[in-house]
Amino acid sequence: MTNYARRERSELAELLLQAGPDAPTLCAGWTTRDLAAHLVVRERRPDASLTMLVPPLAGHGEHVRKEKAARPYEQVVAEVRNPPWWSPVSNRVTDELFNALEFFIHHEDVRRGSPGWEPRPLDAAEQKAIWRGVRFAARTGLRRLRVPMLLRSPGYGEVRVGDQDPQATLTADPSELAMFVSGRQRASRVDIEAPPATAERLRTARLGI
Repeated sequence: MTNYARRERSELAELLLQAGPDAPTLCAGWTTRDLAAHLVVRERRPDASLTMLVPPLAGHGEHVRKEKAARPYEQVVAEVRNPPWWSPVSNRVTDELFNALEFFIHHEDVRRGSPGWEPRPLDAAEQKAIWRGVRFAARTGLRRLRVPMLLRSPGYGEVRVGDQDPQATLTADPSELAMFVSGRQRASRVDIEAPPATAERLRTARLGI
């Protein structure tokens, strides 16, 4: 069985080196250097990465990330490529659970940060792995919009958000829905069936996972 989290990690590390430290990404205000530092802090500094869940402590996390970003870029990317021994990557199941969607999205943050990108062809098994993450992210991240909706990915399934009849239907491959529900709506190719005002609200809402 393919470990998609490991493959996305490796391909992202290669792309980070090819792009260099100053390339744009989809993460507002972040270059490739900033994104690489974020990934290292996420895995190696739990004291800083957990501040994402505690807004009053966000300053500490940002300080640690900037310190990491100031190190030689090649060293930072090497740490992205080679996680610490206590990382979930030591177990394939936990690696896929914690990292497959994360590294796919950040890989695309770099790919789609510059004009001219096209969706990557992904095999059905990786799309299926991404779909598992999308189902969870949709139920948690989209519910706060209070717009009942249906996410549909032909060949992979459907997921409802909210308890009422859907006011919007989002249709795409799992990979494109992943970009959408993670807050990258403008850089995703998702078909939205909804009244114009609802569709625009979905396209511009602040989302994230």
